[in-house]
Amino acid sequence: MQLGHDQLLGAYRRMATIRAFEERLHEEIKTGEIAGFTHLYAGQEAVAVGICDQLTIEDKIVSTHRGHGHCIAKGCDVKGMMLEIYGRAGGLCKGRGGSMHIADLDVGMLGANGIVGGGAPQAVGAALAAKVDGKGRVGVAFSGDGACNQGTTFEAMNLAVVTRAPAIFVFENNHYSEHTGDAYAVGTARDIASRAEAFGMKVWRANGCDFFDTYEAFRDLLEHVRGGGGPAAIELDTERFYGHFEGDPQRYRGPGEIDRIRAERDCLKGFRARVTGAGLLAGAELDAVDAEVAALIDAAVAEARAAADPDPATVADDVYAEYH
Repeated sequence: MQLGHDQLLGAYRRMATIRAFEERLHEEIKTGEIAGFTHLYAGQEAVAVGICDQLTIEDKIVSTHRGHGHCIAKGCDVKGMMLEIYGRAGGLCKGRGGSMHIADLDVGMLGANGIVGGGAPQAVGAALAAKVDGKGRVGVAFSGDGACNQGTTFEAMNLAVVTRAPAIFVFENNHYSEHTGDAYAVGTARDIASRAEAFGMKVWRANGCDFFDTYEAFRDLLEHVRGGGGPAAIELDTERFYGHFEGDPQRYRGPGEIDRIRAERDCLKGFRARVTGAGLLAGAELDAVDAEVAALIDAAVAEARAAADPDPATVADDVYAEYH
């Protein structure tokens, strides 16, 4: 795989932005200024970026409750996201959705989803629309190892195969469905991809902690789907660095587990080592990106804190639709 200098630097920038966004939220949650549950994506950045970097703005994605990374990778405005998480009127969803329901239809982000397994049917709907318009677009469902056990996901995969919809099922296996390990909760010996294969679609597997492995596997998958090969699925072996939700005591983790995965399976560290070692990017360039990203996140938090709350008079706006 050959990616140019600007493509590599852009990929690092998006992964670094996700990491900085999530790590800052980890601190801001403690202030009590952010309402509702928050589920951080840190550790899984290579998946979101390795996939979304190959999608167009017209391709549609549907996310999960752990959706900040997908939003940023698909092109959602970082400041608009922070405003939304703070519940401010200027947020991407006018402060009404919060962390688990960020959406931006203008960039093909159909929304994060608080219902486990709720995104797969929506993505198939988007894929069916893409099939009708015939412009080669796809619908992508991001799911975790928990969603692979949901009937909604099974039904969506079956419908996609029956209709030959250009749907893509992305399973990010971070090995914990909330607090339950995949060795216990997934009956197919931790192999989620084989479930999709059983429905009659082609599947791929990749190391979700390696941007390049993820990128290459998804490149082949995307070529298959865009070429009319029908729906497909990919399972990414990845890690989450924080708990299922902010405040999760993580007593289900083994001794030293978090330190180990941060040391051995950090996708940003791996990316940096790979590109600097090969002379593709300079360490100083990556350091400059880190500084720019840190400034962006600082500005996003400052603006969110100072922004106005939604006007109570608008509480009924966007609740009902009228059809004429």
